[in-house]
Amino acid sequence: MLNDSSPPAARLLHTMLRVRDLDAMLGFYCGQLGMQEIRRIEFDRQRYSLVFIGYGAQPSGPQVELWHEWDGGRPYERGTAYGHLGIGVQDIHGFCERLQHSGVTLDRAPAPMRPGGRIIALLRDPEGNEIELLGNG
Repeated sequence: MLNDSSPPAARLLHTMLRVRDLDAMLGFYCGQLGMQEIRRIEFDRQRYSLVFIGYGAQPSGPQVELWHEWDGGRPYERGTAYGHLGIGVQDIHGFCERLQHSGVTLDRAPAPMRPGGRIIALLRDPEGNEIELLGNG
């Protein structure tokens, strides 16, 4: 770990999820979780789209890339090594309550992982990818 104030030599740009139903995934991540579409790249000849989403519409912040093959592409299998996307939220109890009122099911209600620990909740996106919500205070 560097102890100086120089900028890091590397930084996380994005993680990619292959998706079947792009509209449902955008509705969930943007409509339910409050992300914004930052940019979209269409590959007409190859018949797929890349849609980058994130918070604050900042092209320099970490993003989720949604890879969508227009014709369905090959079958996707979630590997056993995949874990979850972690998203920090203010007022995790209120955030989860709003999600539940809009029809989102929580796999784990907001609670600390250990006594006095950070409060987390677990849920899944429309295609079954796990999301961990972490309270920011």
